[in-house]
Amino acid sequence: MSIATKTGDHGQTGLMYNRRVSKCHPRVETYGTVDELNSAIGMARAAAQYPFVREHLIKIQGDLVGMMGELATLVEDLPRYVADGYAVVTPKTTAKLDELVQVIESQKVSFKGWATPGEVMSSAALDFARTVCRRAERHACVLLEANELQNAEIIVYLNRLSDALWLLARWVETQVTANT
Repeated sequence: MSIATKTGDHGQTGLMYNRRVSKCHPRVETYGTVDELNSAIGMARAAAQYPFVREHLIKIQGDLVGMMGELATLVEDLPRYVADGYAVVTPKTTAKLDELVQVIESQKVSFKGWATPGEVMSSAALDFARTVCRRAERHACVLLEANELQNAEIIVYLNRLSDALWLLARWVETQVTANT
């Protein structure tokens, strides 16, 4: 089977359970931005020189794949999605990010006020991923306000993820400064 199915040639795309919506539907915009976030985190992981960063980013990428599936499911199909065994974002998922934030904050991470991205490639890539994460969060809020997002934990997760990405960028900069 070819990747070029041609089913989207007229501006429609498929969701879970054979549902079709416009490619500009807010749901598609949201999971598309999470997909972009996953790619940005992949770039940050590829640029990372520290195993600590790479190990956490690959786990986050796994969470985002699950989130995209959940976002690609209409509210009325979510019970079926869960019954079929697909993962959803839970407070436990978010708690992993809270733990990461605590670990980083317990170390001597230096920063003063607003950070200017670009100190080193690795931290700049993390800062870029953070900005994409904030956009994904805004799109998820649009779905929530339109009653098209049943699981508000997605917004909590994205909010916490942007904090974690910011801290990881500062952690990288602190490591680079300490080693020069």
